[in-house]
Amino acid sequence: MVDVAKHAGVSHQSVSRVLNAPETVHPDTRERIERSMATLGYRRNSQARALKTQSTGLIGVVSQGDTDFGPTRTTLAIENAARQRGYATALSVVRDPRASTVESTLEFFLSHGIEGIVVITPVPALAEAAKQLSARIPLVLVTSGLWPADNMNVAGIDQELGARRATQHLIDCGHRSIAHIAGPMDWFDARGRVVGWRQALAVADLSAPPIIRADGWTAESGYAAAQELFSREQLPDAVFAANDFIALGLIRALQERGLSVPQDISVVGFDDVDAAGYFSPPLTTVRQPFEEAGKAALELLLDVSDGLTHVPNFISPELVQRGSTASRH
Repeated sequence: MVDVAKHAGVSHQSVSRVLNAPETVHPDTRERIERSMATLGYRRNSQARALKTQSTGLIGVVSQGDTDFGPTRTTLAIENAARQRGYATALSVVRDPRASTVESTLEFFLSHGIEGIVVITPVPALAEAAKQLSARIPLVLVTSGLWPADNMNVAGIDQELGARRATQHLIDCGHRSIAHIAGPMDWFDARGRVVGWRQALAVADLSAPPIIRADGWTAESGYAAAQELFSREQLPDAVFAANDFIALGLIRALQERGLSVPQDISVVGFDDVDAAGYFSPPLTTVRQPFEEAGKAALELLLDVSDGLTHVPNFISPELVQRGSTASRH
């Protein structure tokens, strides 16, 4: 800092202010100091800063390592939100949520000065295992199926609301027989989407047929689930699929049967994956606001670290209408 101050012709206190409170420094002075930093190759010593401030600026992220769309986007969103707030993230993949595995993860984080942990938990097993972490370090769960209990702080996306919006769209199109192909039922997201589908049908005084369960979140699972749909006495007017890839497999199976989407059957997905607008037909779906959810989780964690408490922050998803649904009025 002394070298930078001498090169820029300012005091070392001015350099310190640029590093810690840049908004308090005149723009011209700040620019001159930043140029000197770049010229001299100055880098803040994070280890020395941690010793002085007792803050490492590190956030731990725990994930099961799923490559599915939702968990992957959530991980990236949290990392991005942390970076925007000046924090770095350390990722730990916990594929086996036994107590011993979670304990070793905690010890790893604590030994590296992690200030708080965000746990991306799509399934109950990891949520249960995370409880032992919350007693020792600020922690936030990113999930859709839990409410705060036993010092568990929760943020996520409102899956039930998204499913209600998808189903209500089909109802508004005039459909009265609406089936649902559910995702793996050990996932909170899949359970929430079933609940939302049933709620929307109940409000419209429509009966909910038995759900069809896909054994995964893939197009192959949607294609296989469609075979059960074909075994029923009568095909529905519309299908709400638990995610976009299941919808893709379903559409393929319908087309092989000589059925047209949406002329014969309307289809709605969930997630709004990057290619959803290029399906044939372009897929009506529910867009999950992962960036907003990641930011909400990070902000909640910082509040928890400061001793503040908040109600769960569930972000509302958005219906995106495309060509896979049509009106029956």
